[in-house]
Amino acid sequence: MYKYKILCQVGYICDEIYRCKGCRYEINRVKDSFYCKNTKDFERDGYRIMEKGNVLVIGNSGVGKSTLINAVLGEVKAKTGAGTEGTTKGLELYEGAELPFRVIDTIGFEPTFIKEQLAIHAVKKWSKDCAKKGKEDNQINVIWFCVDGTSKKLFPKAIQSLSRATSIWKSVPVIVVITKSYSVLEREENIEMVQNAFASQKKYSKNLKKIIPVVADTYRLNETAFAPPEGISELIDLTNEFMPEGLQAGFNDLARFKLERKRALAQSVVGASTVSAAIVGASPTNIADSLVLMPLEMAEINGIGMIYGLNNKEQLQKFKDSFVEVGAVTTTAKALISNLKNIPGIQIAGSVLNAIVAGSMVAALGEATIYAMEQVYLGKKTFDDIDWLKKLLESKLSQDLINRVVEIAKIVSKKGGKLEIKDIAQIITELFVSKK
Repeated sequence: MYKYKILCQVGYICDEIYRCKGCRYEINRVKDSFYCKNTKDFERDGYRIMEKGNVLVIGNSGVGKSTLINAVLGEVKAKTGAGTEGTTKGLELYEGAELPFRVIDTIGFEPTFIKEQLAIHAVKKWSKDCAKKGKEDNQINVIWFCVDGTSKKLFPKAIQSLSRATSIWKSVPVIVVITKSYSVLEREENIEMVQNAFASQKKYSKNLKKIIPVVADTYRLNETAFAPPEGISELIDLTNEFMPEGLQAGFNDLARFKLERKRALAQSVVGASTVSAAIVGASPTNIADSLVLMPLEMAEINGIGMIYGLNNKEQLQKFKDSFVEVGAVTTTAKALISNLKNIPGIQIAGSVLNAIVAGSMVAALGEATIYAMEQVYLGKKTFDDIDWLKKLLESKLSQDLINRVVEIAKIVSKKGGKLEIKDIAQIITELFVSKK
């Protein structure tokens, strides 16, 4: 029996079989504590466990629901039946300990009458089963309509079928998520098309609360360009806002969760930038020339700044100027190449060596940028503190960087020195990004 004196609503502690003795509800774990899922409000070690709202995610297959759900929840900590045994057929239910709502994915939804009815039946059955078990949080509180931003011609038909499928929830707020919104220029047009599609079916239009273009994960446009994640924090904020008052997360709880998501999304930008830098480095070019990697580095800074909501061009320029003034690229590249060539046991081709150096420098810059953006986002620092920015960048592009590059070169050398560029970039990213 666990020694934690965690009580459920009817006053029993949790036992060793992960069931509450009092009400037989499933036991969840938060840090080193256990709590009964029938406990509405419990605090320990800074974590608050509360009754959660439910978000129904609906969209045609291939629209990017899974990527969206992963972006919102991050690492899925629990796949749960929310009071039922297992997962309801036709649905996948996800929740994280710190996210104030659970996500219900209507898997296999297609715009045909039979499949629409199967999706509706699955949600109804889940709701009824939860009610039988005594769960009060068994209602759909918010609906995400997912439409593909790369297939805007299908918007009217998709929204018509999604509206019909969710018509039983007559007053539930709807947020339209335009997934795969890679083209910034097309976003306004896409939003207008969604608005027109809702306006054409008046009985459903009153439920539409917001339209959000989203890029759920860093998307590579080509070998050296990418679209950074966008819209995830806004989606989390609005979903919480549209929840019934008793189900809304507190400001601090939501802020902590969003910060973790921003960090993870920023790290995906660093990963994409590292791959691009490694590709550039492997080509016949002089990476000690600061102009070679500069476009990638500026794009990386812009992408991370966008994730943290720091889009002020003047402020971002101060960060970029500090980076340029440090003179880090040329100096660091020459030092890295010189060091690696003189280390016994590292036998790799020059192109591979350049790929490692280029990728590592961009990864190090990304690591520094995430830290800087996070400090500014939290209000602890400002971009006006030029000395702080320079010291930060100098510290990240110093002996520690050289040591990491040597470690990467040794790993690649042990693997025969003939790895694909994407594999080299993966090694670099794991070594840099995984460190806090």
